[in-house]
Amino acid sequence: MGVLEHDAQGSRASAGASVHHGRQDAPQLRMKVEGDMENEKLILERLDRIEAGLAPLTRAAETVGELKRDLTPLANHAVQMVIKELQDVESSFQLEDLAEMVKQFLRSVRNISYSLRQLGNIIDFINTLEPLLKSSVPQMINYLDDLEQKGVFRILNATLGVRAKIAEKYTPEDIEQIGDGLVSLLGLAKKISCPEAITFLQGVVEIPGKMDLTAAKEVGPLSLLFAGSNKEVKEGLGVLIELTKGLGKLRNNCANGPAHSDSRTEYS
Repeated sequence: MGVLEHDAQGSRASAGASVHHGRQDAPQLRMKVEGDMENEKLILERLDRIEAGLAPLTRAAETVGELKRDLTPLANHAVQMVIKELQDVESSFQLEDLAEMVKQFLRSVRNISYSLRQLGNIIDFINTLEPLLKSSVPQMINYLDDLEQKGVFRILNATLGVRAKIAEKYTPEDIEQIGDGLVSLLGLAKKISCPEAITFLQGVVEIPGKMDLTAAKEVGPLSLLFAGSNKEVKEGLGVLIELTKGLGKLRNNCANGPAHSDSRTEYS
């Protein structure tokens, strides 16, 4: 009994000590709980700020995802089309050819650079020439239109046909000889281009138009004597005598010509 009472008293004493110790630790526990709550608030605030900062990235990621979803069908279609087109050139295309092309390109870099520089010079030249072309091209068009209206091009086209006919009938040697003759004729045309010669030739050409050959009669020696008293006949005989004097000079011209000189050379 004494032992039991002693144990009961010890238990009451230890229980009282525990209660007293618990009353002393209550403020510390309260402070600890409040500190934990403050930390939780700070953590939540940081999480909110992080979430706010990640919101634009999230929206951008969503936009990229939508774009990817939209482009995926198009990309698949494009890839299929490329594969289909490449099948047509599969037999003619080899990687070795591509490598050879790359090597040729690298070897030709200087030439390509030179070509680009020359292209720049050409562009500068065209830019410089453009104002002149704007003024000269309309004038050239008007000039060509004027020639077309005058029939110059039709004449040139007709001369092409004449040249074809000449080529069929004459050899190059004949054409060369004809050319020499044309040069001589041009010299003759230059000589008769003086006003006196032109006036004389015009008068000669007009004579047949003024004559009535149907009224011509037979003339004998006596008729010539009687006709010599006519003034017009006298004037005509005077002109004929002057022409006869001029025709006499042809002998000297022919004697000095190429044929005569050749004959003299042959006899010598």
